[in-house]
Amino acid sequence: MLPFLRHWAELLDDRFVIPGTNIRFGLDPILSLIPGIGDLASPAYTVLLLVQALHQRVPKAVMVRMVINALLDALIGAVPVAGNIGDIFWRANTRNLALLERHARPGVPPTTIDLLFLWGVVLVFGVLIAVPFFLALWLYLLVWTWLR
Repeated sequence: MLPFLRHWAELLDDRFVIPGTNIRFGLDPILSLIPGIGDLASPAYTVLLLVQALHQRVPKAVMVRMVINALLDALIGAVPVAGNIGDIFWRANTRNLALLERHARPGVPPTTIDLLFLWGVVLVFGVLIAVPFFLALWLYLLVWTWLR
């Protein structure tokens, strides 16, 4: 299964070279130009990677990092035109395959960098959730005080 996954990661992220540069890209940014259908290639590939990761007992922290890479890829790709350019440089499919290959052995724990990355993302998402919540609470109390 890993050779199949390597082939698709290379096809989606690294198949072509921009002439005169060392910049590589694949079908992912090209397919994302097709509305609706084009944005399904990377998520479908991510699902295949995650199924293989479960099968090979990749640590959960590494699988969370793979999901976060895919979510960041989706966020980058959501920006019209600039997202296609961002897809050339982010290469979530290749990153996720590398994580799978590095941790695809039972009993191999995630590295300190994997755990720090995971907790950093949890912290960022926590702040992104907490700030609007406390802002809404503050506005509610301000309006409540004003109406009384």
